[in-house]
Amino acid sequence: MKLIAVTKAASLSQIEEAWNCGVTEFGENRVQEALKKRQALAPSLVQNSNWHFIGHLQTNKVKQVVGQFALIHSVDSLHLAQELSKTAAQKGIRQNVLLQVKILPDPDKSGFTEVELKSKMADLIALPGINIQGLMTITPISDDPEVGRACFNGLARLKSELEDAHGIKLSDLSMGMTNDWQEALDCGSTMIRIGRAIFAEAS
Repeated sequence: MKLIAVTKAASLSQIEEAWNCGVTEFGENRVQEALKKRQALAPSLVQNSNWHFIGHLQTNKVKQVVGQFALIHSVDSLHLAQELSKTAAQKGIRQNVLLQVKILPDPDKSGFTEVELKSKMADLIALPGINIQGLMTITPISDDPEVGRACFNGLARLKSELEDAHGIKLSDLSMGMTNDWQEALDCGSTMIRIGRAIFAEAS
């Protein structure tokens, strides 16, 4: 399991403190914020850590993201995947990505529905510039832990169905944040995205 420290609201000193405590995986929601922070941090930290893009990605930001992040968690459409693949191919690389899925209906979240992803998976796999490592989900806001469990179990089931249908290996499930990471781990998460619980005093 990988702990991804979400630095959205963290100061540079807090990121450095997390690094000194052994954190090597960092996640950012905004492209410019991530690049700005990495320029300001010590080169040894930046070079020896992995940075994840976890926010909503617009197609006009694709060129800034490809090659700058170890993993993009939020590929939420075939069109976006195609743009990422094209840009990565132009740069002579393969960009590691996760596919964002909405297991339960949620108007506030983007992502493939299960039906959409199943219908487009063959097209996604065929894209030469991306390496699909797994799936990601964000749960609807709810006080009921069973809502989270339904999402997490649903994503794990979908992962197995896609692997069987296409003869592929999807290594990662990115699911679980500060409020529900324990349930996510119980359901098979390989990556949890924690911000507030690590950088509690961030401003």
